[in-house]
Amino acid sequence: MKETIRYLAGIAGPSGFGSNSTAEQVTQQYSPSNNLTALITGATSGIGAETARVLAKRGVRVVIGARDMKKAIKIREKIQEESPYAEIILLEIDLSSLASIHRFCSEFLALELPLNILINNAGVYSHNLEFSEEKIELTFATNYLGHFLLTKMLLEKMIDTSNKTGIQGRIINISSVIHSWVKRTCFCFKDMLSGKNYNGTRAYAQSKLAMILHAKEMARQLKARNARVTINAIHPGIVRTGIIRAHKGLITDSLFFIASKLLKTVSQVRLSLKWTTIAIEFAVFI
Repeated sequence: MKETIRYLAGIAGPSGFGSNSTAEQVTQQYSPSNNLTALITGATSGIGAETARVLAKRGVRVVIGARDMKKAIKIREKIQEESPYAEIILLEIDLSSLASIHRFCSEFLALELPLNILINNAGVYSHNLEFSEEKIELTFATNYLGHFLLTKMLLEKMIDTSNKTGIQGRIINISSVIHSWVKRTCFCFKDMLSGKNYNGTRAYAQSKLAMILHAKEMARQLKARNARVTINAIHPGIVRTGIIRAHKGLITDSLFFIASKLLKTVSQVRLSLKWTTIAIEFAVFI
């Protein structure tokens, strides 16, 4: 209860920051001396766009994996208006498509860039049952399976980068506290793949739980390999993003209206995301 009150009130913790602090405030004292590269999915709006903006402002080369390239171009222009020397690379990716992910990884690896930070941020929420081109339920395909494959295909590049630079790599899975809504008896991969008994909120929650389980297993494997790469799954807080706005209906609209005073703006997104990524050269964690 005490921690909840501190969170809602925005009271600063041991780090000196609270839930009302912004990404810029958290990172303002850091200016990476190394040529760091961060790859962010879903960075054309919301949390991803703010992450890209702040990392670029701090001198990190940012690779944006985007489904909508027109939006990506606009985001790059907006970031470079604020940070004219920012290096922003745009590559097309549809995380619901395994073929698209393979193409994306081939294109990225062909650039022969280092990869220090991977932020698996992109996500979708759908009221209605939809399927990917591989006939997998769309929410699960996009939010989890796509990021699973992306991480798998880029992991050796991250390990190689960390070995060459001596800088520990960071993988960040964006999850959600909504993962706790999933009942153990309902967490069935076969049903998630097929969309059996589909419910939009449950499908979203299951995909976020899968992201946490993925992080836990990956962390175990990385430790066993003594790899200089870590992986964390984080809840970014309740943020006013497109996914929040996608929840339409009398009950959900009423709940979000009541909670509106507690929702974070995008710039106040949970500090652990920016802190964990930007602190690559510093053994600093919230």
